[in-house]
Amino acid sequence: MSTERLLTVVTAGLSQPSSTRLLADRLTTAATDELALSGVPARVEVVELRDHAHAIVDAMLTGFASGDLAEAVRHVERADGLVMVTPVFTASYSGLFKSFADILDPEALTGTPVLLGATGGTERHTLALDYALRPLLSYLHADVVPTAVYAATSDWAAAGTDASRDGGTAGLPRRIARAGRELATAVAAREARREQADPFADTPSFSDLLGG
Repeated sequence: MSTERLLTVVTAGLSQPSSTRLLADRLTTAATDELALSGVPARVEVVELRDHAHAIVDAMLTGFASGDLAEAVRHVERADGLVMVTPVFTASYSGLFKSFADILDPEALTGTPVLLGATGGTERHTLALDYALRPLLSYLHADVVPTAVYAATSDWAAAGTDASRDGGTAGLPRRIARAGRELATAVAAREARREQADPFADTPSFSDLLGG
């Protein structure tokens, strides 16, 4: 059985490039580096919700995802670990992030280790991680790691400067490292998920049925 783990990254940033994607990439690197140190290989799949925005609305209306969105949902549902990052709008997660959560099977994330992150312009929205994001993922029965990471504009400005050495707002790199370590520990403790066979893979096409 393969020991490779699948880490799926869900990022809900609306701009390109976005600080949301930047934070997601940093968190993912921290987790994969820790997994590598433990001798656990990891494969990363990134789901940019911005690319699926129209399809997500269609899925909410029709009740099922199709095309590229269906593949993105499979990456999420088959993941051994998830990194999920959203911008904070109106003191909560973005509507795009919530809409994607709404089209997932309510049992799909049961027991899956999840690292949560959020971005915003001010530190005042830090608590959105605890009063909005954690309850949402708890409802989906995910195993959310203790450290969630919020990055305000000032965090990016201070990261990598001398201020990061004295525990100021530039503690962002340390928070990222700690969160990545927690996710890696949770993922490594679980057996790799088996690839599930497509139940429709052997379904004949209309051409076959018609003898063509």
